[in-house]
Amino acid sequence: MGELDARHVDSSSSRPSVTIGSSLIPVINKLQDILAQAGSELDVSLPQVAVVGSQSSGKSSVLEALVGRDFLPRGCDICTRRPLVLMLENRLPKPGDDRTEWGEFRHLPEKRFYDFSEIRAEIQAETEREAGLNKGVSDKQIRLKITSPNVLNMTLVDLPGITKVPVGDQPNDIEARIRKMVMTHISQQNCIILAVTPANSDLATSDALQMAREADPDGFRTIGVITKLDIMDRGTDARSFLLGKVIPLKLGYVGVVNRSQEDINKNRGIATALAYEEKFFNDHSVYRGLSDHCGIPQLARKLNEILEQHIRMVFPALKADLNSKMGTVLKELQTYGKPIESKMEQGVILLNILTQYCEAFAAMVDGKSQEMSTKELSGGARIHYILQSIFVKCLEEVDPCDDLTDDDIRMAIQNASGARNALFVPEVPFEFLVRRQIARLLDPSLQCLRFVYDELMKISHACEVTELQRFPVLRKHLDEVMVKFLRDGVEPAERMIGNLIEMEVDYINTSHPNFLGGNKAAELAMQLLKSPQGVTDAEGQTSQTSQTARTIRSGLLNGLLPNQGSRPQPNNENHVSSDIGWTSAGEPMACRPFGEPSHSESMPSIIHLREPPSSLRPVQMTENKAVEIVVTKLLLRSYYDIVRKNIQDLVPKAIMHFLVNLTKRNLHRTFIQKLYRENLFEELLQEHDAHVSQRKRNQELFKVLEQSVQALEKVDFDVSSQTSSLGTDASIGLPRIPRTSAHLHTTAGGEIGQVSYRPFPMPSMTKSTA
Repeated sequence: MGELDARHVDSSSSRPSVTIGSSLIPVINKLQDILAQAGSELDVSLPQVAVVGSQSSGKSSVLEALVGRDFLPRGCDICTRRPLVLMLENRLPKPGDDRTEWGEFRHLPEKRFYDFSEIRAEIQAETEREAGLNKGVSDKQIRLKITSPNVLNMTLVDLPGITKVPVGDQPNDIEARIRKMVMTHISQQNCIILAVTPANSDLATSDALQMAREADPDGFRTIGVITKLDIMDRGTDARSFLLGKVIPLKLGYVGVVNRSQEDINKNRGIATALAYEEKFFNDHSVYRGLSDHCGIPQLARKLNEILEQHIRMVFPALKADLNSKMGTVLKELQTYGKPIESKMEQGVILLNILTQYCEAFAAMVDGKSQEMSTKELSGGARIHYILQSIFVKCLEEVDPCDDLTDDDIRMAIQNASGARNALFVPEVPFEFLVRRQIARLLDPSLQCLRFVYDELMKISHACEVTELQRFPVLRKHLDEVMVKFLRDGVEPAERMIGNLIEMEVDYINTSHPNFLGGNKAAELAMQLLKSPQGVTDAEGQTSQTSQTARTIRSGLLNGLLPNQGSRPQPNNENHVSSDIGWTSAGEPMACRPFGEPSHSESMPSIIHLREPPSSLRPVQMTENKAVEIVVTKLLLRSYYDIVRKNIQDLVPKAIMHFLVNLTKRNLHRTFIQKLYRENLFEELLQEHDAHVSQRKRNQELFKVLEQSVQALEKVDFDVSSQTSSLGTDASIGLPRIPRTSAHLHTTAGGEIGQVSYRPFPMPSMTKSTA
C-alpha cells in the first residue's frame, strides 16, 4: 500500500493538483486584466492574496517557489518598490506546443516573455520608470500574468517590504508611506493576507502579523508564513507558532525553507531548493509530524484552496457589485448623449431639446411635472399663491381711509365749497379722494406682475432637459430668448394693468348698483352720530363710529357746539365792526379817508385786524361738518370696495393672459423662429471638451464593466448554491470542499476533463509512512 501511495505521488508531482471549481480563479484573473484598463476609476475589490512582510523577510523567495522560476529582482536593499500583481494561470501543454511557460505584462500587451530573466529585467525597468533609480517607492501597480502547467491558479500581490530606515531618495516617512500602501490593499474584505515572517526574528513582534491584525482583527483572512526555518538557533523550533498557539489565525500557518543568498548567487534552481526543503522537513524531528503545516507545495495547495473558496463566497456579491456599477455608468453615459455626426441629427436633437424644454415648462406651470416636490410649493402653485394669497389678500387688508384724517376730509370738503357754504356734501371732494385711493392700487398690481415674472424665470431655470446639459452655448441662447420673451410679455401686461387703473380713476360710476349712494350714506352717518356704539347697516354689518363721531356726540350732549343757523348777538360794549367805528355813546362814527388822523380828542384808538396767515385751516367743528366727514368716509369705502374687487379680479386675469398663458402658447414657436436655423446648428450644439472626454471615458468604463459581467456569466455553475451546500471547513474557516477519490484526467486532445478534488499526500508524509 505504501508503494502504491509513493507511485501515486511521483506520478502526480510533475503537475499541480486542481480543485473543484478551478475555473473561478482564472475568471478572477481575467477580471483583473479587464478592470486594469479602467485604472483606479473603478473601485472593485477582487479576491486576491496580498503578500506582506518586512524587508528581507523572504517574500520574494516564497513567490518564486510558488511559480517555480527565478523572475523577481534581488538585492540586499529594498527590491519590491511597486505593488506587483502576479496572476498565476495553470495551463496544461497542448500537442504541438513548443513553449509551455511564459509571462505577460499588462503595460506590454501582445508580448510574451519566455525568458524569465527578461521578466526580471522588465520588472526592474518598469519600477525605475515610475519610482526612480534610487530606491523610491510608488503605489502604481505592475501587472504580470504567468502561464504555466506547473503553477496553481491564484492571484498574488507582492507589496513593498516594510522598512525602518530610509535609503537613497526615500523620504523620511518611508515607513509610514509603505504601511499606508500595504493597509490600503489588505483592508479590503476580499483580500487574503499572506503574512510572511522570518523564523530568525522575534515572531511575537512581527510587522506583518501586527499589520494583519489591524486589518483583520479576528484573523479570518490571514495565513501566516514562517520562512527560513532552517536557520533558527539550534535547539529552537517554530512548532508553537505553526500550531497557532502564540498568535492564533483561523487559516493557520505554513513553514517554509528559503534559498540562501549563496544558493541564488550560485544559480541553484528552485527544484533543488524544493528538494532541500523536503529533505529538511523529513529529517527534522519536530517538523516531520507537522507535514500539513510545512513546505511550499502545501502552501500552494492551501492558498489555492482558500482562494477558490473565498471567491466562491464573494462571487454573488461581486457580480451584483459589477452590475450595479455598470448601471450607474450607463445612466451617467446617457446624460452625455451620443456623438452628433450629421446636420440631420443636429436638427433632430435641437428640435427635441426645444420641445422637451417647452413641455417641461408647461408641465411645471400646470402642476403636471414628474418631479413634483412634497416639501414646498413650486411652479404654477407658487404663481397661484402670489395672485391669491399675496395680491388679493393684501388688497383686502387696505382701508382707503387709513391715510386720511378727519381734518384732511374736512379741508377737502371746505375747499370744494369755494366762497360759499355748501348746503349738501359736494361731489368734488369725494371724487378727488376716491381717485387718489384708487391710484394707490397701481403699485401693488405692478409688484404682483413682477413677482409672477420672477417665478416664470425660476421655472425656466428649473426646466433641466437632460441633453441640454451637453450644450452650454444652446443653454445660453435659450436663456436669452426666454428672458426677452418674458419681458415682451410683461409690457402688454403692464399696459393693461395701467389701463385698468386709469379706467377706474377716469370715470367714477356712482350709479353702480353696489354703491352706497348719498342718501343712504347720510342716514347711516346720522345713525352713527346718534349711536356711538355702532349701527347695523343694510347688509347686516356693524360699523364702529369714528373718533370724530364720538367727539360730536359728546359735544352735543354737553351743549358745547353752537346751534346751526343762529348768529351770535353783538355785545354793544365789546363788539367792533371791521368797517365802522362806534362812539362812546354807541353811535357810529362818520367814515373818513384811510389814514386821516382823528381830530376828536374824545374818540378811542383804532382797532387793527390780524393779518391772515399764509396757511389757513378751519378752527371750528360743527355738527354739519361732522356729518359730512362721516358721509364722505362711507362713500369712499363703498366705492373703493367696488373698485378693489374689480382690480382683484382683473389684474390676475391680465397677468395670466398676457404673460403666463401667452408663454405656454407661444414659447415653442418663438424658440423655433429664433433658434431652429440650420446655420446655427453647429454653434448651438457645441459640447465642452471635458464633456466629450468624459463621455469617451464613460464609454470605456461601460465596456470594461460589460466585459467583466460577461466573464462572470460564463461560469457554468451556480456558485451560491454550491457554497450553501458545502458547509464549512473548520481548518480554514471557509466552505468545505467535498473530498472525493476522483483524480485529474485529460481528454485525448490534452484538455482538462471533469475535475474533482482529492488532497494529495505530502511527499514527507508518504516517505515517513513508508
